[in-house]
Amino acid sequence: MKQMIIHGGKPLQGDVWIGGAKNSTVALIPASILSRTPVTLEGVPKIADVDNLMDLLSEMDVVSDFHNTTLRINPEHIKMSPLPSGKIKSLRASYYFMGALLGRFGKAVVGFPGGDDIGPRPIDQHIKGFEALGACVKNENDQIKITSPAEGLHGATIHLAMPSVGATMNIIMASVTAKGQTIIDNAAKEPEIIDLATFLNNMGAIIRGAGTDSIRIEGVKQLQAKTPHTIIPDRIEAGTYISLAGCIGNGICIHNIIEEHLDSYLAKVEEMGVVIDATEDSLYVYPAGDLKMTQIRTSSYPGFATDLQQPVTPLLLSAKSGEGVIIDQIYPKRIGHIEQLRKMGADIKVEDNIILIHPTAKLHGTKVSAGEIRAGACLMIAGLMADGETIIDNADNILRGYDRVQEKLRLLGADVKIQDAPNK
Repeated sequence: MKQMIIHGGKPLQGDVWIGGAKNSTVALIPASILSRTPVTLEGVPKIADVDNLMDLLSEMDVVSDFHNTTLRINPEHIKMSPLPSGKIKSLRASYYFMGALLGRFGKAVVGFPGGDDIGPRPIDQHIKGFEALGACVKNENDQIKITSPAEGLHGATIHLAMPSVGATMNIIMASVTAKGQTIIDNAAKEPEIIDLATFLNNMGAIIRGAGTDSIRIEGVKQLQAKTPHTIIPDRIEAGTYISLAGCIGNGICIHNIIEEHLDSYLAKVEEMGVVIDATEDSLYVYPAGDLKMTQIRTSSYPGFATDLQQPVTPLLLSAKSGEGVIIDQIYPKRIGHIEQLRKMGADIKVEDNIILIHPTAKLHGTKVSAGEIRAGACLMIAGLMADGETIIDNADNILRGYDRVQEKLRLLGADVKIQDAPNK
């Protein structure tokens, strides 16, 4: 396991460049096996989840090569292989291989996915979608076994009980080669859905309506990659650096962003008093003055993203007066970072899954633990704000989701390093 060691209390300034979206990347890599020709992805973030997904590809004899920000994947000699527990347990997004394998081979055997512990995240809507397409889904020995009928998958109208990003993406991947038309109603509208649809359409898929709540897919016989695909910028990484800049920045310019992907988030941080200048693809965050509290309620896109409720928490702690409130309607149990912040002196608590925040004049460095990706980002910002040394255990979780984070923080002037945790 890794540790992140931070000596905080230093104002940060300079420029930071945002990498490709983690939440797109972890779907695009499994989706690449739908192609009958080699795939090139550009703007790929250097994160641990990419390494884990490449390991899963290798188990299917899919050759991949990652250099700088370009990932090349050759699925021409892919073999149908079960993906049991192991690497599958290390990341939630491994479940995208269910839809991708089903679309490519008409069957899949995948261990139950792991990932962050942020409360229940059932895959019942994924299974509902596969079954609507004609697949048989069984749970055997902690593995999900999915098989299509002899005549193959068929199009269907699928209404999602909630606009799940994962279910929407998985159903798209399974249905692009199904016979006839598939309609996904109450589909998720996140930018990452559009990114996946663009990638697949450029390989010959016929997907319309991505980014709306009704997506239509006309099945095709097969897909072939012809041109490289550039992944959209990571709006969650961008939001994290905006929070950091508002907490302890002395003028930070954040490059490679799509501002409209951050509309709900920017509205809240500007409501707090953070001053931001926008250009075509960058944001300049001015040194913060007196910040005021606000109330945040997460919701599906285009609402305030659940993945940003933790990174924005240190910004609320920086406010001068009032009480801040965070209600996470997507993952109400996403509160593991609260007790860790309290160890650092934060005036913060949870009542009935509602996070209540009061101004905290000073945080102090101590030893904390990153229970998952976004909790780790929150503690990282808090450590940069705090006096003294902060040691973040389980920093592997930060590395799963944040591109070249040590390098980027050092370029801003942070005293930070990542090292192997000492043996106990």
